[in-house]
Amino acid sequence: MRSYSLLAPAKINLYLEILGDRPDGYHELAMILQSIDLADGIDLHANGTDNIRLHCDHPQVPLDQTNLAYRAAQLMINQFPNAFAKFGGVDIEIEKRIPVAAGLAGGSTNAAAVLVGLDLMWQLGLTQSELQELAAMLGSDIPFCIGGGTAIATGRGERLSPLPDLDNLHVVLAKHRSSCVSTAWAYQTYRQQYSSSYVSDPQSLKERSARVHSGGLVSAIAHKDAAKIGQSLHNDLERVVLPKYPQVQQLREAFEKAGVLGTMMSGSGPTVFALTESRSQAELVQQQVATGILDPGLDFFLAQFTATGIRVV
Repeated sequence: MRSYSLLAPAKINLYLEILGDRPDGYHELAMILQSIDLADGIDLHANGTDNIRLHCDHPQVPLDQTNLAYRAAQLMINQFPNAFAKFGGVDIEIEKRIPVAAGLAGGSTNAAAVLVGLDLMWQLGLTQSELQELAAMLGSDIPFCIGGGTAIATGRGERLSPLPDLDNLHVVLAKHRSSCVSTAWAYQTYRQQYSSSYVSDPQSLKERSARVHSGGLVSAIAHKDAAKIGQSLHNDLERVVLPKYPQVQQLREAFEKAGVLGTMMSGSGPTVFALTESRSQAELVQQQVATGILDPGLDFFLAQFTATGIRVV
């Protein structure tokens, strides 16, 4: 088949704990990640050349080697030169529905879709774990985006342990268009302020990682206890982002007042999400928060938890 269309879902963090520093300069993390059905559309077409050509309908998305989707295609070319020689270059068309620079893994999930799509187009027959190994060469979130669902992520985010699927919860996401939080800044600032709490010896890191597996949020997920899931949300990066970005703090407080199951900043922000048990409740929460803040530059997105990652349309 010479073309594929795929859906690339966004992800939110239900839990993010910073454990310590790694020798590679990244942080050692313990996270619980969740796919949602807010998704970009990715179309791949063989173009009969030796080139990668990238197109996107969003003006803020780069169309060169800085784009993770482009880098995913280049990685596949480098890893599988015989397949590239046989099948040639590819046009990548991104229909952007996930907000840009929002802490929702939009770029990562696009890259994951390119890896999955080229595996199919080039008839490579790679397993999910092989695709995830390739994905880890590109970025920490990309291995999760391949399979999606609900998972514990450790290391720098690339080591995954699946959890029982959650598809019974709805989510309202909100982001000010003018807000942008640098992920590198957030982690560096956290290191500056809280590195005294880091653990460094391998045994302590292992024990801290294991604690997430036995924690309240994992238990709540196993029992599909929506109220407990909402109460157990946690993100260490809120400690540095919320004081610096009052708009993000205001969003979080507005969601709390709306009586949701739980609310939190996703990843390094600036998107804030709130959990609800139904679509209708999510719509009411959106209306209440929008009325309270009254900012025409505040965008809302409604979504549902999903048990799938990249999938062919």
